[in-house]
Amino acid sequence: MKTDFQASPLHVNTRRRLLAAGVALAAAFAGVAGSAQAQGTYPTKPITMIVPFSAGGTTDILARIVGLQLGKALGQPVVIDNRPGAGGNIGAALAAKAPGDGYTLFMGTIGTHSINQSLYSRLPYDPVKDFAPITRVAMVPNLVVVNPKVPVSTIKELIAYVKANPDKLSYGSSGSGSSMHLSGELFNSMTGLHIQHIPYKGSAPAVNDLLGNQIGLMFDNLPSSYPHVKAGKLRAIAVTSAKRSPALPNVPTVAEAGVPGYEATSWFALYATGGTPQPIVDRINAEVVKILAMPDVQKQMADQGAEAHPEKPAQLAAFMKSEAAKWAKVVKASGATVD
Repeated sequence: MKTDFQASPLHVNTRRRLLAAGVALAAAFAGVAGSAQAQGTYPTKPITMIVPFSAGGTTDILARIVGLQLGKALGQPVVIDNRPGAGGNIGAALAAKAPGDGYTLFMGTIGTHSINQSLYSRLPYDPVKDFAPITRVAMVPNLVVVNPKVPVSTIKELIAYVKANPDKLSYGSSGSGSSMHLSGELFNSMTGLHIQHIPYKGSAPAVNDLLGNQIGLMFDNLPSSYPHVKAGKLRAIAVTSAKRSPALPNVPTVAEAGVPGYEATSWFALYATGGTPQPIVDRINAEVVKILAMPDVQKQMADQGAEAHPEKPAQLAAFMKSEAAKWAKVVKASGATVD
């Protein structure tokens, strides 16, 4: 005898719940397997590290130090791609659009990931959503340097000279929104001066013009101007950090030289693009932390006046947030703007 069986609503709902649970479980396993595979096989081709400033500047120097060793550790070359302009925004925007697969890294700065969001009314990238923090690479004080033809040797003499010669002296930077720019604007606001800012597409061309006396002053990252100071081609009159630099122990801080409370320190950090699998981020972090602990690497950085600063991705994310808040106040107080 043939009997027609019609499933009850209870049976139907049960089967649907079981099916949904099975699909979710399969997706979860697939995600875990995919991440594990990404970590296990990565990398299978060369990696590009975008540097948002020109070759020869501090960002470029640090990128090449880390990139060389990272390539050895991962078994694939790390190719440095310099994309200068707009205070680092051009390179950052390019990196932000790259696939989140671990094959595009970005050497970010205090400018690209803390200052620019307050200085520009619109950014072509989101410093938080478009990037995956890996680790801070180094902390670097800025160095107040002048062309030897500028008749000043101290911060007090600089202040007196600018007051006696208004609009005669200008300062260069690696670009609008860079730490060099804001270091100068902070100096202007705290001294009541108005030293004209001249932005460049990177520290190197700005230093070249400083050497040629096309500009008279820079608040330059120490690594890019330090060799010229040692060679006697530039005169260092102060460092912008809270403490003196071990590289130039006889050079006072701006604060102790006549502007109490002044402090501006640059930092550089490595990022992957947004959406990069966490296992890949963690692997790069582990390798870079090892690299920054290498005596040779630390010496190379120390020779440039930089201090290695390895950390976990979450620590970098928290640091970025605090720095963004700090520099937003500086930008507002100084009245600095780019747009």
